[in-house]
Amino acid sequence: MDYLRSREDFTALQKRLYSDYNADIPTIIIPAGTCGQASGASDLVRTAQREIIKRKLQGKIHLRITGCHGFCEMEPSVLIEPAGTFYPRVDITGMKRIIDALVRAEVVEDLLFVDEETGQKITRQDDIPFYRHQSRLLLSQNEKIDPLDVYDYLRVSGYSAFVRLLTDMEPRQVIKEVKDSGLRGRGGAGFPTGLKWEFLSDAADGKGKYIVCNADEGDPGAYMDRSLLEGNPHSIVEGMLIGAYATGADQGVMYVRTEYPLAIKHLNNALKQSRALGLLGRNILGTGFSFDISLVKGAGAFVCGEETALMRSIEGKMGEPRQRPPFPVQKGIHGKPTLINNVETWANIPVVLKNSVQEYTKIGRMNTGTKIFSLVGKIKNTGLVEVPMGTPISKIIYDIGGGQSGKAGIKAVQTGGPSGGCIPEKMFDIPISYESLAQAGSIMGSGGMIVMDENTCMIDVAKYFMNFLKDESCGKCFPCRKGTQRMFELLDDIASGRGTLDHLKTLEELALVLKDVTMCGLGQTAPNPVLSTLKYFRDEYLEHIEHKRCPAGVCKGLISFTINDLCTGCGACVKACPEQAITGEKKQRHVIDQDRCSRCGACRSICKFEAIEIH
Repeated sequence: MDYLRSREDFTALQKRLYSDYNADIPTIIIPAGTCGQASGASDLVRTAQREIIKRKLQGKIHLRITGCHGFCEMEPSVLIEPAGTFYPRVDITGMKRIIDALVRAEVVEDLLFVDEETGQKITRQDDIPFYRHQSRLLLSQNEKIDPLDVYDYLRVSGYSAFVRLLTDMEPRQVIKEVKDSGLRGRGGAGFPTGLKWEFLSDAADGKGKYIVCNADEGDPGAYMDRSLLEGNPHSIVEGMLIGAYATGADQGVMYVRTEYPLAIKHLNNALKQSRALGLLGRNILGTGFSFDISLVKGAGAFVCGEETALMRSIEGKMGEPRQRPPFPVQKGIHGKPTLINNVETWANIPVVLKNSVQEYTKIGRMNTGTKIFSLVGKIKNTGLVEVPMGTPISKIIYDIGGGQSGKAGIKAVQTGGPSGGCIPEKMFDIPISYESLAQAGSIMGSGGMIVMDENTCMIDVAKYFMNFLKDESCGKCFPCRKGTQRMFELLDDIASGRGTLDHLKTLEELALVLKDVTMCGLGQTAPNPVLSTLKYFRDEYLEHIEHKRCPAGVCKGLISFTINDLCTGCGACVKACPEQAITGEKKQRHVIDQDRCSRCGACRSICKFEAIEIH
């Protein structure tokens, strides 16, 4: 591997990579992030490799293994460049057929994506509604590079922003550019990134400074950071290099949850390759600037996403938050000034500085730039969605997500992870911004977006997230430790038919107290699922309390299953019932023994004739 001793060496290497690459040669691109591998992408990779070797197509067809492209619902998928042809849900046979067609410069028509609304086959990826309505500043890079090959990143102008500012700009100029861009932290709170950098720059020199990448992505249903780490790890390294130069930091830490083995593998490889090139370490490009990054694996505690708990974990201590002030930029890791940004924030930095700040500020309204969301739940098109700030929720759910996945209509969406709020369908016209979501009783968070339909019980949702949060509370702060537990108990009483109006009053009072008196962000935002569902779905709470009824048919203590006249006596429900509570003769209407029924719903989920009713 080349060792770069100057900017001239870097420029010469990039020119060589540009000239050596022939963009006209057909390239098979297979997304093989965690989601792709779980769906069978590794089989496609092996098949493509074998076929290219067997048919002696080396040099005639390229194969690129990348990270996630975002459309997880359609994995494993294949993209053909430069044509832009997209094939969803490809199997091994399909992979062979795609290579056959590629040799003949043809398209496999029956493997193309089919638009459900129009029934038309769509050839190009960019014409598919899921992609067409996005603005993919970050995710589009995943398609262009093999995350294990630093030369791929260099070929698409990787590290060029860092090298330019390292030799042409003063640190204060870099901070001003970041401030002028309007970039705000993508980890949840939305604090202005440039201002935070300025605080670290102003911190006393002489004892060293840290910058940290917070990759402790612990929200259920969220995987934005994981996909960036897996698909484009060098963008985070470059962002941290820029941050270190601008603030005077000499040490960097990537804090990654240990449940992300593929991300850790790709990050370790990226750090090793960057050091080998001379882009990390001492006297980078002969400029006298020195900076290196170490990787620390977190043990999976949700509270370690909070920056003071994260710093204690890096120090080898129990991950517990501490009071602020002093703030991390004043006293952080080992007492040294420390700056913490999350993965998506660091990945945005090269994008901001690669072109002009003026161009970046044109993207988005209310807040600048784009935001990545993990769109999951009762939605047709699950996956990663990147849209400009200010995009209405309705566009994400209906234009990109394709609307509800089943017969039941969409009821609400939760944004911001377990500490976020539930926004009803009637408010989907609100734009995505830090301020608008806060006014609606939710938060931006790291970018989780869970869609719920009419079969979802909002009390059950609040109970689920409160159960998660009480288990993840570090226990140091009494209001959070006992408050989240008591809120869960109150919700459990309501869901089980033991609730009273006093439960509702106590629940609301307790939620407001937690917001005001808990020590860290976990406790302060923990009441959001409860307060938002009380605000927008109070009628469901009253149904559970006053009428002992769950309108969605979810809460086991308030429902019963019966079999109606549509029953054909096929016996499928008998085999599915774990309690042997269903009896009846073949081809005769069956009966459920209510005393033995556990309300698991297995019978209803397997019945093809809609013969199982919930009461």
